[in-house]
Amino acid sequence: MLLSRRLATGLGAIVATTVVTAAVPLAGVAAPAPADAAAARDATSWLAGEFTDGTLPGPFGGQDWGLTVDGIIAMSATGGSAPTRQAATGQVAAHVRSYNSYDDWGIEGFTDGGATAKLLYVASAAGADPTDFGGYDLRAVTLSLLAGADAGHQRGRITSRTTADSGPDASNTFDQSFAVLGLARSGDLPQDTVDFLVRQQCAAGGFRLYPDTADGPSPSCDEQPGATLDVDSTAMAVQALLAAADSGAAGASDAARRGADWLVGQQHADGSFGGSGPTTGANSNSTGLAGQALAGAGRDSQAARAAHAVTQLQLTAANGGAAAGDAGAIAYHAESFTGAVSTGIADTDRDQWRRATAQALLGLAQVPLGRIGLDVPPTSPTPTPTGTATPTPTVSPTPTVAPTPTVTGTAGPSPSATGSPATPSPTVSPTGTAAPSTTPAAPALPGLPTTGAAIIGYVLVALLLIGGGVVLLVLGRRRRAQ
Repeated sequence: MLLSRRLATGLGAIVATTVVTAAVPLAGVAAPAPADAAAARDATSWLAGEFTDGTLPGPFGGQDWGLTVDGIIAMSATGGSAPTRQAATGQVAAHVRSYNSYDDWGIEGFTDGGATAKLLYVASAAGADPTDFGGYDLRAVTLSLLAGADAGHQRGRITSRTTADSGPDASNTFDQSFAVLGLARSGDLPQDTVDFLVRQQCAAGGFRLYPDTADGPSPSCDEQPGATLDVDSTAMAVQALLAAADSGAAGASDAARRGADWLVGQQHADGSFGGSGPTTGANSNSTGLAGQALAGAGRDSQAARAAHAVTQLQLTAANGGAAAGDAGAIAYHAESFTGAVSTGIADTDRDQWRRATAQALLGLAQVPLGRIGLDVPPTSPTPTPTGTATPTPTVSPTPTVAPTPTVTGTAGPSPSATGSPATPSPTVSPTGTAAPSTTPAAPALPGLPTTGAAIIGYVLVALLLIGGGVVLLVLGRRRRAQ
């Protein structure tokens, strides 16, 4: 939310030990009923209660726009907490450039490709108009950020735009997956964009997180020595490729099937999953995202086992102990769960719980990313609890978007595709939208987990970045979209 984008680690390849080869039709698979509708409902209600004025806070204060987007995706997956979901959609629409640029920091001329693609996706999934979201044509901007024919093996890659030379682009498989999902949901899907994503898949079936090495971008996963295959990246790519297959993209269905096979081989005996590098251990983030992908791919039994593993980390009134008041929240891992039951959720830990719940919830809802907002959720969560945001914007239904010609090169920015449109006219107009903070939130840490992974270990890095943030930004280091 969706969704975590994590540190590349170079800790070696993850080897798939089990490969399932049963042929399962992937495109158009109906979303199965969630393993536990009550668990999905309770997680949605708890997450909605963490919103304030339509946004979720970051670990150091201020609005966390990436986490807010993740929350919208999670609530849209269950169809619950509509007032909070609509208020959040309105807030994000009103702060597009706060998320996909450095404008709030007085540094103009930069547009983050991954953040833009994620905005395109969430606008479509939330039922807003992606061609007029806060006055921005997110589809046109995303198309303009795709690498063109002159980029060689990087053709079709989502990139960032900047007026200064900032070195290699830092986009990754999460960014590319959102580009595929967003473009597939809003009109014609360029085949080059799908092809680049497929090249991030190794022969074993898993996907790498980053296409770049110390020597520059490698043409494909198999051509990168010791490429680390990643559960979270694979789960994202599988879901993007399912959507691409539904759009008629060549090669997408087979790549999605092989990715799902690889995921099955990574599932632990208790149904859980781990990521790679600092998230290798079993955690609810990886489990939720992998379970969602497996459900979309028709691997129903494995998806149900993943959902059950998530419920084992969910607080309830009965098992919550000191944290019973936070029933519905999902811990990142067993240690976090045990600590909360003993002493409650500390303020310093609440950010981790928000991030974990936003992504783990997807494994309970089991509606794939390509179908969120299109399929009627199989569960109807209870109304938003007291204490959630009250502003309720008017969100226009998703329009019928005229097909956009397939882009074979880098599209030149049109007036509607620029980062600063002359006359913004947001489709989503929240009532009582909070004014932008006079002190912009700190930019996201490069590579920092954005949903659930333990954040305390990065505090020192955060302080260094905050202290020298402006200098680093001027030097062109792009913010990691959350």
